[in-house]
Amino acid sequence: MSTNQSKDNGTRRDFLQKSSAAVVGGSLAAGLGSARAVHAAGSDVLKVGLIGCGGRGSGAAVNAMRADPNLQLVAMADAFGDRLEHSRKILERQIQKKYAVTDDHCFVGFDGYKQLLETDVDVVLLCTPPHFRPAQLRASIEAGKHVFCEKPVAVDPTGVRNVLETVKLAKEKNLSIVSGLCWRYDLGVRETMSRIKDGAIGDIVSVQENYLTGTLWHRGRQDSWSEMEYQMRNWLYFAWLSGDHIVEQHIHSLDKALWLMDDQPPVSCVGLGGRQVRTDEKWGHIYDHFAVCYEWANGVKTFAYTRQMKGCFNEVEDFVLGTNGSAKVLAHEISAPGKAPWKYKGPKPSMYDVEHKELFAGIRSGEIINNGEYMSYSTLLAIMGREACYTGQKITWDDAMNSTQDLSPQAYAWADVPTPTVAMPGETKFGKTAKA
Repeated sequence: MSTNQSKDNGTRRDFLQKSSAAVVGGSLAAGLGSARAVHAAGSDVLKVGLIGCGGRGSGAAVNAMRADPNLQLVAMADAFGDRLEHSRKILERQIQKKYAVTDDHCFVGFDGYKQLLETDVDVVLLCTPPHFRPAQLRASIEAGKHVFCEKPVAVDPTGVRNVLETVKLAKEKNLSIVSGLCWRYDLGVRETMSRIKDGAIGDIVSVQENYLTGTLWHRGRQDSWSEMEYQMRNWLYFAWLSGDHIVEQHIHSLDKALWLMDDQPPVSCVGLGGRQVRTDEKWGHIYDHFAVCYEWANGVKTFAYTRQMKGCFNEVEDFVLGTNGSAKVLAHEISAPGKAPWKYKGPKPSMYDVEHKELFAGIRSGEIINNGEYMSYSTLLAIMGREACYTGQKITWDDAMNSTQDLSPQAYAWADVPTPTVAMPGETKFGKTAKA
């Protein structure tokens, strides 16, 4: 996501309401045109199902429908019936003729996604809280569906390993997995990254990732809700559902750090963080700030800072220092001694549209996209940073990859599940954070 997430959500809503589909030039548009008639099932219309009908899910459905003229949204699933119905009203208005969801193709409850996958949809959009991603992605690929998969893909190492297995299965079945790590689909970011990798600033020496932003929504509590329902409706504030904000939000920055390092993981990290401002129990048990230093085998370090506090300085940017210059990735700027400063001035379509355009173009042409490995590595990168801060210990990549940590609840039921406790550095052990 872009700078302040609260601002970004508003910007995204405005964009969805006011903008027509962005036109992406060159090979992408050509690919959509030339491949349009290709569909394994013999039909020109690809049927899409939405799993997770919150704001991001509804937005993803609109982006998807813009991606190709011959698409229909035909099925929807969500844990909550009211969220699904609210999304239906929005989407019927915004995507109009491409909205083809009937009552018997609306599925509610923890297992609603399973029912959706039994329909004849070709593509699914996975937009539920991150905890559910490993199981839903696995079920989608096993059902033979192409997938748009929002970030992050898990909240614990057990989930990441599960996803990596599913990624292999998708390759074997020639099925798409396009990640919601949307900056990989921003044309300006792509060009900036390409120039950095081509040596525009020499060898990378260090990276600083800032995601300093304000607070986000909270849906309150109703007497009729069980603790499980309360936590799920306010999923941002429980690590078993969101991974904490270093995983749920800061992953965008950490993904760009991984990208800069050719998608090779770091050796280890150390960090500090805490819960200084959001101390009320309404904020669950997550932290409100993290600072993590990741170190790669070649000695390059990434200094990653994220904060969710109101009334503070906000900045989201990737600062890259090289042996012969520097870059700001989101600003699309490169500076090097003795050379004129460079700034990207090319097309600027919405990256939220581009990721779907490339997904459907790949399905049409048979050039399947699988973003599975980097989206899994970026998720684990964020998890190991969280655990370094939660525990106060140095966490290695191998520690994280081999950890048996599993934050899953004992059961999926509308019951009074335990409330997790706040992690305490020096006391909390990796893999021993409170289980919902």
